[in-house]
Amino acid sequence: MQRFRDKFALITGGTNGMGFATAKQFINEGGYAIITGRSTKTVNEALEQLGPNAYGIVSNAGKMDDIWKLSTEVKHYTNSIHLLFVNAGYGMFSGVTTVTEDHFDELFDMLVKGTFFTVQQILPLMHRGSSVVFNTSFVTTIGMANFSVYSAAKSAVASFIKTFSAELANEGIRVNGISPGHINTNIFNNTGLSKEAIDSALQNIVPTIPFKRLGEPDEIAKAVLFLASSDASYIHGEELRIDAGISQIR
Repeated sequence: MQRFRDKFALITGGTNGMGFATAKQFINEGGYAIITGRSTKTVNEALEQLGPNAYGIVSNAGKMDDIWKLSTEVKHYTNSIHLLFVNAGYGMFSGVTTVTEDHFDELFDMLVKGTFFTVQQILPLMHRGSSVVFNTSFVTTIGMANFSVYSAAKSAVASFIKTFSAELANEGIRVNGISPGHINTNIFNNTGLSKEAIDSALQNIVPTIPFKRLGEPDEIAKAVLFLASSDASYIHGEELRIDAGISQIR
């Protein structure tokens, strides 16, 4: 299929995981992908794998100076964005009694403030028929120990789906979100946990998943591209759960 021939996607946090998989599939379907990442090294490594239809911008979703520059950087490649996948982020987890102010601010600056203003800055480049897709999380529907700040931040993103869809309907810009479950990405890499601790955590998580396996980034990418395509032309203001049923099945 060539659903996105000659169209452009901007994918924040596109150097690995779900963002990278989405960029790769968007390109495979005829489009061009602009990815962002926090370091020149990771951006360049991703571009080498994605090929000539990919462009990269070093930009940190948690730093407002980078967000204010983002639309100018994007205009080096295009004046029209068909898909904005607001995906940048990572997890930090701690109990209520041990969360620090720095922990709280880092997550909210990146996942909430960064998400809001990224969309605000890119909207002038989006036109009727284009799509914004937010990345939320299944943790917004259930209570999990040590996830209080992360879940609250992602809940704010989930609220953006509703409010942004209300504001942008008359512009013909569709707004939706994907709510991933446990996906095989590097979400735990910024937690400070050792590899052994991460492996142990995953061993405890997998048995709780109805399919008894982690989801793969490609499975998320397919859902994002569905929401961005004409196949989803009457879908607006929705949050699509892609979590093997973990938020629904007990």
